[in-house]
Order: sequence, then structure tokens, then C-alpha cells
Amino acid sequence: MINNEVISIILGGGQGTRLYPLTASRSKPAVPIAGKYRLVDIPISNCINSDIKRMYVLTQFNSASLNRHIKNTFHFSFFSSAFVDVLAAEQTPGNSDWFQGTADAVRQSMHHFTRHDFDYFLILSGDQLYQMDYSEMIQAHKDSKADITLATIPVNVKDAPSFGILKSNEENQITSFIEKPKTELLKDWSSEVSEDMQKEGRHYLASMGIYIFNRDLLIKLMEEEGTVDFGKEIIPQNIDKLKIQSYQFEGYWTDIGNVDSFFEANLELTDNIPAFNLFDKNFPIYTRPRMLPTSKISGTAMDRTVIGDGCIIAASKIERSVIGIRSRIGKETTVINTYMMGSDYYESLEEIERNKIAILLGIGERCFIKNAIVDKNCRIGDDVRINGGPHLEDQETEMYVVKSGIVVLKKGAVIPSGFTL
Repeated sequence: MINNEVISIILGGGQGTRLYPLTASRSKPAVPIAGKYRLVDIPISNCINSDIKRMYVLTQFNSASLNRHIKNTFHFSFFSSAFVDVLAAEQTPGNSDWFQGTADAVRQSMHHFTRHDFDYFLILSGDQLYQMDYSEMIQAHKDSKADITLATIPVNVKDAPSFGILKSNEENQITSFIEKPKTELLKDWSSEVSEDMQKEGRHYLASMGIYIFNRDLLIKLMEEEGTVDFGKEIIPQNIDKLKIQSYQFEGYWTDIGNVDSFFEANLELTDNIPAFNLFDKNFPIYTRPRMLPTSKISGTAMDRTVIGDGCIIAASKIERSVIGIRSRIGKETTVINTYMMGSDYYESLEEIERNKIAILLGIGERCFIKNAIVDKNCRIGDDVRINGGPHLEDQETEMYVVKSGIVVLKKGAVIPSGFTL
């Protein structure tokens, strides 16, 4: 069984500064997506769907909410060896430093992994959106008798400089690798790709940051001091020494690297046929089961809108937006091109009266919200106008951040009635 051959390691990444302020109080894998999930649910669900059920999530920044989510979500049978464990960076007698990179995170945590019996390490990123059957990649790795296998995806000339680009021979063995090449160097780096990829102008093979290592090899590599990153050091340094294979993937895949890509990935879920298919019964995305009521919607015209459970909506119009769990939107409000993450709890009428709460959780009445991300537990008063777009300069205040024209309301922000941006 694949399950017994593989240990999966999901890398939580660094501080997530490019996703700030969404990462101000949570780690990247804990950032909410699609109105009801968290980013870490994606690689964990891919593992479960691939019959890989022993997983470690490595993180070092703001890991409390991630710990809580995983503890409340992924429960396996007492009679199985399945688990999802969070490993935060820890000081030990042998090491007092935080993780310095992807390989260093694995090196520092190796004593946890080697307690188990397995043949292969599957190393994944915690901030990517895709659906993939890892068992097929593992089988390809075994069939080719590779030392290391990289998942690769064809990209176009515009995107190529953002990735590690590689070339492979007819047997899919990687022969050369370059990290984030300048556009003028790309003419020598095109690869053999399928006809469909050629039609889309995707001629360059990019590393997806998904690796399979033979167990003993990775243990040996981790004993060598000095290397801290897989993509920048370990892979390029071993191309001539080891058999490193490319496993080409042509499905939907996006790297949630910054606020811009995060925003678009969520809004793309509102497309008629979204590239990322949440409705695939053969490849479900698992998350925390919440006992929430169905959403209640009154007098709202909606177009291309995704709505989570437990919402109370009386808006006049919602267009191309993702509305998260427990969201409340008041009368005569318009929401366009917005990802509203929702709330962690409801306020009862008694609480509102007792605490004299003037601005309720959610969006008030007669508001206009466009090109925005509304983080969890925000309170937006009545008659608020937030109109994001390229006309706004990048800026940060106590309540919000503007990045690339997207207005991001910080978690728990209180926006007074009549506010205009």
C-alpha cells in the first residue's frame, strides 16, 4: 500500500510577508480560502485522496490557529496509523536556530520522521491550490528508479522568470536547472510539452515545489551542513550526481504567493466552470465539519457568487464574489469582486444589547464594497463605500492595507458608518 511507503511533509513557509495582512496573526497554511477552507486543507486532502495518511505540517510563525484547525479537523481511526501532526520550529540541544529554508526545516525535524517505517519522503508546499493524485507520481518515481522526482508544470514566457526552470531528456531525466531566469535567457530553456500546452504558449517546465526523495538519500543529504533550500541548492547541486526525474503535471495549479494571486484564485471559483473544481466527487477537499444552518438570502440579485454556510444576506446585489461562513450583509448593499471570509462566531441579540454593540459583525446597510478582501470578524458600519482598484496607491492604516489596488480589511477591523475609500 502507498500509505505505508510514504511520509508526507507539508512546508508551512516563512512569515508570509507577501500575503500580509492575511498572515499578521496566522501562518500561511491557515489562511482561509474559498469561503470555508484553509490553505493547508488542499495538500492534506490531496494526500488523503492519494491514500497517503501520515503527514507532518512544518511551520514556525503564528501556528496557534493552524494547530487548532488541524486538531479540530483531521481525526482518523484509533485503529489506524494515520495522523496529521504540526511541527513548529523548536530549540533543541543540537540546534537553537529557526528554520532557514525548506531543506533546513526538514533537517531540523528529521528526528521526528525517522521514527516511522517508510521508503519515500513526499515534500509539499502549504500554499498552493491544485488537485493531484500523488500515488501516480510515486509510481512514476518507482518505475524510473529515480533518486529524486520533481513535479513540474509547463508555464509561459511571462510566468517563467518567477520559477525554477528545468530541462529534461527523452526519459524525463532532468539535465539542467536554472532558478528564476531573466526573460532574455529563456530562448534556450524551452522543453517538450504536450500539444495542449503548446497551444497555450506554455513551453517552459517549472518546478512546482513538490518533491519525492528516497528515504535513505534524503537522510544522507540532510547530514550535509550548509544547504538550506531544496529549489535553490539541493536540486541544482545534485543534477549531475543523482538521477532526478521530472513528473509533468498539466492540471490546474497556482502558487498563492501574494495578495494578488490569492485574490484572483478565490474569485476564479465563481467562474461558470472553475479551473479548480470543488465539486469533484472523486477528489473532495476536506475541512473542519461545522454544524451551521443553511444560508438565508432575502431580495438579493446574485451573479457568479459562491456562498458558505450559515450566512444571513439581505444585500441588493452581489457579483463575482466569494462570501464565507457566518457572513452577514445588510439591506441595499452592493458587493462586487470581493472575497468576504466571514466570521468565527455569531452575536446573539442579547449580546448585542448587553454590550451595546453599535457596529455588528459583517457588512451594514447601504454599503458599496468592490475589489476587496474582508478578513474574518470585520465590522463594517452603514453607508460605507470601499472602491478598490488601480487608482488607489499602496498604503497601510490601522484598519486596512491596499496592495495592487486590492483593499484588504484586517482581521477584526471596525469600519465606522459613512467611511469612504
